[in-house]
Amino acid sequence: MKILVVFAIALLGLGIGIVVFVLANGPVAPDEGKRREQNEDGLRRFSVKNSSGEKKADFFVRSTNRSGISEVAETKLSLRQQVSFEGLRYYPNGNLLFWWDEMPSTVNDESFETGPESNIHPDDYAGADSCAECHQTNFDQWSEHPHRWMNAEAKSETVKGDFSDTAEINYLGGRARFSQSNEGYQMTLTRDDVTYVYQIDQTLGSRFFQYYIGTLTEGPFPEDHPYRTDIHVLPFGYWLKEKQWIPVVHVGPELPDGYRTDPFAMPMTPETGKSFLPYTKYCNMCHSTFPLADNMFRKSFTLSKHSPGIFHLDMAGYLAEHHEELLPAGVERETATTEQILSIPPKMTKFNAGDHGSTFGISCEACHFGCAQHVADPKSLPSFAAKSEFLRQQNGKKEIETGRTHENLNWACGRCHTGNRPEYAGGMSTWNSTEYTDAMKGSCYSQLKCIDCHSPHQATGMKWTKTPMQDDATCTKCHEQFLDQAEIAKHTHHPVGTEGSRCMNCHMPKINEGLQDVVRTHTIFSPTMPSMIESNHPNACNLCHTDQNIDWTTKHLKEWYGANYSQNRIAASHRSNKDAVGLGWLKSDNEAVRLTAIDAIRRNKDHWAMDFLIDRLDDSHLLNRQFAQQAVQELAEVDLDDFGYQFFMTPAERREPIEKIRAKLIKANDKKVLMKSSTDLK
Repeated sequence: MKILVVFAIALLGLGIGIVVFVLANGPVAPDEGKRREQNEDGLRRFSVKNSSGEKKADFFVRSTNRSGISEVAETKLSLRQQVSFEGLRYYPNGNLLFWWDEMPSTVNDESFETGPESNIHPDDYAGADSCAECHQTNFDQWSEHPHRWMNAEAKSETVKGDFSDTAEINYLGGRARFSQSNEGYQMTLTRDDVTYVYQIDQTLGSRFFQYYIGTLTEGPFPEDHPYRTDIHVLPFGYWLKEKQWIPVVHVGPELPDGYRTDPFAMPMTPETGKSFLPYTKYCNMCHSTFPLADNMFRKSFTLSKHSPGIFHLDMAGYLAEHHEELLPAGVERETATTEQILSIPPKMTKFNAGDHGSTFGISCEACHFGCAQHVADPKSLPSFAAKSEFLRQQNGKKEIETGRTHENLNWACGRCHTGNRPEYAGGMSTWNSTEYTDAMKGSCYSQLKCIDCHSPHQATGMKWTKTPMQDDATCTKCHEQFLDQAEIAKHTHHPVGTEGSRCMNCHMPKINEGLQDVVRTHTIFSPTMPSMIESNHPNACNLCHTDQNIDWTTKHLKEWYGANYSQNRIAASHRSNKDAVGLGWLKSDNEAVRLTAIDAIRRNKDHWAMDFLIDRLDDSHLLNRQFAQQAVQELAEVDLDDFGYQFFMTPAERREPIEKIRAKLIKANDKKVLMKSSTDLK
C-alpha cells in the first residue's frame, strides 16, 4: 500500500508542533474520489495516525481542481500536538514542509525533484534593471506601476508626503510635525511634555496614500525597546489626493473611537498587530522582492495556501548552502537540537529588503522567480515553477508543469494576495489586498486567471480603465450564451447596456474597501445569495436601488430567479422591511456595511439621503468618517474644511462643525426621507 504524507499547520511562522497526515492509496486522483467516504459537502474523510498506527483524528480534503490536487480543508487535530514519524525532524506549515533530516523514501516516491537548476536562491536573482534592455516596454510600464513603488528607500525621488517642517496634524490633543534634515526624514509627535521623534527609513505605497517605515530615535523608552530597534509602520500617513497628513489605518483591527491606540501615549509593552506592526516580520516579504526560498521561511502559510502542490524543502541543506551565517555555531544536521533548529527562522523575520531582497518594491522576479540564468542566456527561458536542488514538489500529476499554466500564473498573485480579513455574511472580505483568497471562494477561478482582467505590467491607474463592455467580454469567454443580447436581457431583466445588465455589477459588486475607494469584491457570487439578503449585508440590487425596501428586492428576486428567503431572518436583521435598504445599511451595527452604504449613496447621487449621510460624519469608526466626508463633499459640492471639519477629530471636536454642516446643507423641507411602502412595489 502506498503512503502519502501530507502536512499542515496554521501558524504564521514555523510551528513547533509536528503533524503527520497519512493518506492511504497515494494522491487523490479524480477517479479515486468515488471510492472514498464523502460527506454532504463533498469532503473526503481520512485518518491521522502516529508512527505506532494509532488513529489520532479525522481530517477532510477537498479536490480543488480537475487534476485532483487536494488541500486540507478542516482538521480536528490540535496543530500543536507533536507526532513522530520514523524519528525524523520536520516542520510543517500549510502545503510546505521543512525537513531538517533527510527526506524519507515515502516522500521521494510521491514527489518530483525540481533541481538541480535553481531559480529561488538568493544568487538566482538578477534584479529588475537587468530586464530593461530586452523588455523595455514591460519595464517602462512596470516603472510606473504601484507595485514598483510599494516599498522604497526614503529618498527625495520616492517620498511623496509634505516634509516642509510647516506640515502638521493635530490629533487627540497632540501635534505631529514632519520635517527633513541632513539625516533624512523625521516625524515628531508632541503632547504636553512628552515628545516622540521617529526617523523614517522607507516608504510604503504611492497610489492613494503613502505610509512610512522607521524607528523611534527620541522618546521615553529604553535603547533596546522594539520601538527603537525594529522598523515598523509609523502612526501617520499622507493622503496624496487631499495633500493631507492623517492617522494610518489597517495596522491592526479597525476599532471605534476610544479604542484606537493613542500614538502620543504608546504603551510600554508593544501591542503587536494593534498599534505596533514590525515591518520586516509581517509586511516586507510581500511589499518587496525576496528570493522565494527565503520567503518560504518568512511567509510559509501565505505562500503555500494556494500553491500548485505540496512542497518539501531540505531545510538543513538550503541553510548550510545559502545562509550559513544563521546557523548556531558548530551546528550540523545530525547533531542539531530542536531548540537550535527552531532558533533559525525567527532570524529571517529580521531580513530587510536592502540587505536580503532582490529589490525594494514588487519587481519582475517576484512573479517570474530568479532570472539570472535567463539574463546570462536569453534562450534559457524562465520557469513559472519553483526549482531548487533542495526542493521537491508533490502535485498528483505525471510531471511538474513549468509553463504559463492556470495554476502557475494564479499562484504568482496568490503568493501575496492571500490572507484573512473581516468578512461579510457571505464569506467575502470587507477590505482589500486578499483578492485571491476571495476569488477562491467563488467557482469561476477554476478557469479564470488573474491576468484575464489585470495586466501584470501595466498600472490600473487611479480608476479602473476598462469599459463595461470589456469587463463583460471577460465573462462571456466562458458564458458564451450571453453573447446574445436577447439572452442578456432575459437573464438580467434589465435593458442591454444599462448598469443592471453588466455581469460584474451583479456578481462582483463594489463592497470591498480599498483605502480611498470601495472596489469590487473578487468573490464571484450570485446576487440572490441568501446569507447576504437575510443578514442585511450589501446586495447587488440595493447597491443601485438604495431607495427601495427589502420587500421590493425579494419580490423581484423570487419572480426572476425563484429565490426564497427566511422571513424570520429578514425580520431579525432589518429594522423595517418597508424602509429604504440604503438607510438601514447606514444604521447597521456592522461598520463595513455602513461604509459600503456611504459609498453606494455617493455613487448613486442620492441627495435624498443627505441628512442621514451627514450622520455618518459622526460615525464611531474613523474610516467611515473619511468616506462620509468624501461623499458629502461630492454630493453637496462643498469643502468640509470650510466648516472646520476633519474626519479624524474627536467626538467633542467634530460636534460643532457637523451642526454647521447640517444647518447649511439641510433645509426643513429637505428632511423628508424616501420610504417605499408595499403599494410602491412594481
